[in-house]
Amino acid sequence: MRLYIIRHADPDYPNKTITPAGHLEAQALSRRMKKQGLDRIYCSPLGRALHTMQYTADALGLQPTILDWTAELSLRHIHQTLLGSSAVWDAHGHTVHTLGEISSGNWHTFQPFQEPEYRDRYTQLQADSDALMATLGYPREGNVYRIERSNRDKVAVFCHGGLGLTWLAHLLNIPLPLFWAGFFLPPSSVTTVLFDERGTEFATPRCIGMGDISHLYAEDLPMQPSGIKTNID
Repeated sequence: MRLYIIRHADPDYPNKTITPAGHLEAQALSRRMKKQGLDRIYCSPLGRALHTMQYTADALGLQPTILDWTAELSLRHIHQTLLGSSAVWDAHGHTVHTLGEISSGNWHTFQPFQEPEYRDRYTQLQADSDALMATLGYPREGNVYRIERSNRDKVAVFCHGGLGLTWLAHLLNIPLPLFWAGFFLPPSSVTTVLFDERGTEFATPRCIGMGDISHLYAEDLPMQPSGIKTNID
């Protein structure tokens, strides 16, 4: 199975949709996904994801399924010395990599990640993810996925930057703050996770492409402002 985690196109947050440039991105994305083919589409209930997704659903003639749990995370911002306030999934590498040995079991014990809501929301996301994977034939057992029903389906989930990063940390068994600090998902980007079946018993999620916006380059569309803070042009 191939799982495509797709961030919504350039957002118009005040109007709960995507910008005119975002519509062009979503159209380019739909042409890409039509060429690749999809068997299922899932989507966040938020407007910016729905309006991005609709182009692809129309192009492929697929009826989407809305997954409430794939809405963007609503988490308290963190304050980082010299960097100010930011979304927790925009934690800077300097903040994370000076904390010590972070693991999947202890990450929530370090500041600035000690807010109980961070761990609680992640725990719920893990449960929701596992439930979805089970319906697709891959129930999770500990840190591995048992092959209950092997398939070659192509499944797209239209969601959000913070949600996507957090979900990928769970799928790939990477400590959450390390993933937040080390990776970024641009608007309309496609991240591909292959459920790699090397035998008949277990499948291993492997990221074989992350944050891919080649569809924008292919149609000579500009990258839109991403919201990430940087001093690099």
